[in-house]
Amino acid sequence: MALASLSALTAPVAHAAAPQQKVQVPGYYRMALGTLEVTALYDGYVDLAPKLLKGASSREVQKLLARMFLESSKGVQTAVNAYLVNTGEQLILVDTGAAGCFGPTLGNVVANLKAAGHQPEQVDAVLLTHLHADHVCGLSTADGKPVFSNATVHVSQAEADFWLSKEVMASKPEGMKPFFEMAQKAVAPYQAAGKLKTFKAGDEVAKGIQAVATPGHTPGHTSYLLGSGDKRLMMWGDIVHSHATQFVKPEVAIEFDVDSTQAIRTRKAMFKEAAKQGYWVSGAHLPFPGIGHVGKDGKAFRWVPIEYGPLRSDR
Repeated sequence: MALASLSALTAPVAHAAAPQQKVQVPGYYRMALGTLEVTALYDGYVDLAPKLLKGASSREVQKLLARMFLESSKGVQTAVNAYLVNTGEQLILVDTGAAGCFGPTLGNVVANLKAAGHQPEQVDAVLLTHLHADHVCGLSTADGKPVFSNATVHVSQAEADFWLSKEVMASKPEGMKPFFEMAQKAVAPYQAAGKLKTFKAGDEVAKGIQAVATPGHTPGHTSYLLGSGDKRLMMWGDIVHSHATQFVKPEVAIEFDVDSTQAIRTRKAMFKEAAKQGYWVSGAHLPFPGIGHVGKDGKAFRWVPIEYGPLRSDR
């Protein structure tokens, strides 16, 4: 009886299981690029229907998706990313996310910018890769107020001439007109304040940041080349929408391309250059944080994502 009593006293006490948290960490990731600090900001995701991919058979697309363990029955989850560049003198945001223009899985750029330790009013400049809604709607609130109240917005002249033109909009099919309207509404408060500036390919849009023409997805689609010492990062924008298919088959286009032939030509050139030069790349629709390198696999290419780790200026 004494032994039984002692055993009962020393038996492990059962505890209730810890409750599941059911939330993800804030969507930001930092890397050092020489003296620059680059912070990837996660806006959310969209489910990309495989049928939107053109230039390969449905069977080929499914095979490439399966190769990356991607289940496509409900659409393939595709990230939407923006990037914050701290030069030490300026805070520069590249693209702004979708805000309320699309579904509830998007619209987190500002929340993640704050989680990363910054406020919208600290942003000095916004560089737009193009004027599609998932890149520009985050510029303004639903009632037409600027989100980045102290920022000047920069966009290529060719892009502005297309999406901000009432005449061009009138010439397009009805199904395209909402995309013109969303772009025009997003930039309106900056236009009214004289804070919408245009540039041409090759211009230095900010210290150490050069505009690179990468047309096709849209007429004035622009990538941005950042440099610090011997470190380089090419911010691609929408060169890639499906990493599982387009690195292996760069000739696969997406239905949203304004000029798919040019978009394919641009993608192939950008892949080839990135693989040859070995610089860092970031993509608006690559798996978050969307930063990595492009490798060569025979005639195809591969995406090599950045590894998580501490900030290192020697990257």
